[in-house]
Amino acid sequence: MEKCDILIVGAGVVGLSIAAHLSARYKTSSIIVVEKHDSFGRETSSRNSEVIHAGIYYPPGSLKARLCVEGRELLYRELEKYGLPFSKLGKLIVATEPSEERLLEELMATAKENGAADVSLLGQSRLRELEPLVNATMALHSPSTGIFDTHVFMKHLETRAQEQGVLFAYNCEVMGIGRQGPGFEVTVLDVDGSEVKIGCGVVINCAGLYAHEIAGYAGIDCAAAGYVVYYAKGEYFRINGPAVGAVTHLVYPPPGAASLGIHTVLDLQGQMKLGPNAFYVDRIDYSVDESHKDEFLAAGKKYLPVLAQGTLTPDMSGIRPKLQAPGAGFADFHINEESGRGLPGLINLIGIESPGLTSSLAIARYTAELLK
Repeated sequence: MEKCDILIVGAGVVGLSIAAHLSARYKTSSIIVVEKHDSFGRETSSRNSEVIHAGIYYPPGSLKARLCVEGRELLYRELEKYGLPFSKLGKLIVATEPSEERLLEELMATAKENGAADVSLLGQSRLRELEPLVNATMALHSPSTGIFDTHVFMKHLETRAQEQGVLFAYNCEVMGIGRQGPGFEVTVLDVDGSEVKIGCGVVINCAGLYAHEIAGYAGIDCAAAGYVVYYAKGEYFRINGPAVGAVTHLVYPPPGAASLGIHTVLDLQGQMKLGPNAFYVDRIDYSVDESHKDEFLAAGKKYLPVLAQGTLTPDMSGIRPKLQAPGAGFADFHINEESGRGLPGLINLIGIESPGLTSSLAIARYTAELLK
């Protein structure tokens, strides 16, 4: 039987952050990261808007609010320290009608309470100075919102972890978790199709879209624990033609019940997209439905009239592991050490969706504190 001190399930941005942090903190501990795909970040971590969020939307005191604000600062510090690509270009949440103006005022109050202290409300004239082509009556300005290259960042985390002794087992899938003495015996399907048993003292479950399944393997009743995950899909359409470069900020509508709304997505290469929409699905499928193009165009033209018919082409999609059921209210991250369920040493991270990317380094620190 193979043995290690800590086994991490999943090599998305959260698993990578935890591996890098724990391997620096516990230098003599052996750590293995088990990932079912052939490399890191193959799903939610690389299928998103690559935005560094400020902490505007989330209920004060929630883990999402706390870890987003802390994670934003840690992330910018890490990117600057290691010379990794990013741009703090700022974000505008815009109102195009009076009811939306009231929503922006509420968002600003929430943002201030969360610690996003630099947000401000802009009137139409100031907004036009910043973004002449945006049609809106008011905007909430967040100058500390930015974008970064998630692949470069994840590669950096993987390299840091490997240099600190972490072993990455790609193309390997966890199939079972059982108790063995004070620790665990984890059954892993190896790349060659054989089963391998790994004995470990700690299991950290950050398997993203599959985290509820991993928790179930350990014997947890996910329905009773509140760990049922719902898949919410979001599609993106690329903007082509003269509208590319029409804005220099990320421009968002006020948020909806299940998403932040179809917004302009800028990347470090100067390309521009619209997205994502949000709808619940029963299975993981990354195709983009081209018939949704009209929905995207209508949403974008509401605040960016320069968008024209025929300028959108399907780009990509992503899927979020949400704990928020369709039609339900806010659901926070679940990051729990499971001694209370008779499983000391098991840490489950369930429902790590947005702002999980921004929060990743803060989530790693939070998880490390649970190990104490």
